[in-house]
This record gives sequence, structure tokens and C-alpha cells, in this order.
Amino acid sequence: MMSCRYRVQGVSVAISIVLADDHALVRRGMKALFESEPDFSVIAEAGDGLQALQITEALHPDVLVLDLMLPGMPGLEVLHVVRQKSPRTRVVMISVHKTTSMVSQALQNGATGYVLKGNPETELLDAVRAAGAGRRYISTSVPDIAVRKFLEQSPILDPHDTLTLRQREVLCLTAEGKTSAEIGEILKISPRTVENHRAMLMDRLGLKNHTDLIVHALRHGIIPEE
Repeated sequence: MMSCRYRVQGVSVAISIVLADDHALVRRGMKALFESEPDFSVIAEAGDGLQALQITEALHPDVLVLDLMLPGMPGLEVLHVVRQKSPRTRVVMISVHKTTSMVSQALQNGATGYVLKGNPETELLDAVRAAGAGRRYISTSVPDIAVRKFLEQSPILDPHDTLTLRQREVLCLTAEGKTSAEIGEILKISPRTVENHRAMLMDRLGLKNHTDLIVHALRHGIIPEE
């Protein structure tokens, strides 16, 4: 696989990066870290999942550094859509979660890297460099069982994977507890349209009520278990 870094007339071109984390202080720290290295260029930042998706679709960065838990649309959902809308962009997930379930879901959805928050900063640099070169990078403190589970698991079509982008947005915002009116305002659509999307996605997923929707969101990492 060809590296995203390349040379033009002897000049090394930096890996372009978009940072997505809902904590401004964390983004500022990551930006300072990357900008201290000559082979990285931070081209944009996002504070929520929907913004991260919009920016990535518009700019097509080499690497998206993506927090697992984001408001608006969680990292796993952003990751899934980015793999469709901006396939040249490689995604490095950052998270405090190192459970087998979370790591496996990230890898299954197409993450190139998975870095644990709180680990040495060099891990994040190494992960983005690896992603830029088309190589996988997993934090050293992630249990081996998580990686083995991903490698051994056969791909099975999940009805969740057939949802449209709009249905995913409605699902994520509903799971966050937002009303149809609030979701409509965020997505610039009518509350009635929100309700139609919700009805269609629940039918596609075989969900009967709001409780089923929350359970589905928990199982797919859309909202944290805690």
C-alpha cells in the first residue's frame, strides 16, 4: 500500500491531519504535539462527530485522529461513514477504552490505528506515521485478545451497516436523549421528517421501542456503557 507521504522535487510533504475531540484542551495539546514534528500538518479541528464528518468529507485529510466518544455522532459511527465517503483518509481512534469489544468494533469498522489516552505521546505520533504509510498501529497496552478477535472474526452483515447517513444521525441524536424538535433543528429538517427516519431505522433494525434503541446504541458503542 502506498504511503500518504511523498516527495515533490526533493521536498517531503507532511501528513495532513484533522483532529476530532470534544475537549478543546485535548485538541490544543494534540495540535501542539503534531506541530512540533516536521512531517505533520494539522489542517482542521472538530469538536463533535457531525463536524468531524463534514470536515473530513470536505478536506479528505491523510489521517483523521478521532475520539471514540463524541457528541452528535460517536466515533464509531463517524469512522463507518468516513470509510465510505473519504476512503483515502485513514483513521486513528483515540480512547480511554481498551475493552475487547471497543477495540474490535473500531478495527472492524476500518480503523487503521487505536491509541489509548494517557499512554506516552510517542504512541500517537507513531500511530499517525503508521497510518500515513498504510500500516496498522495498536497501543501496546491493548490486550492481545482484542486484536486476535478482530483477525479471527468472519465478516457478518449487520443490519446496522445498512443504515443511511441520515438514519445514523437520527439514531445517534435520539440515543443522546434529544427530542424530534431538537434533532430537526440540528439537522435542518422538520420534526416530522425526523420521526419518519426514526421509524424506518427502527424497522430496519427490528427495534420495537425506545428501550430497544438504547440497548442497540449501547451494543454498537454509540453511547458509553457507563
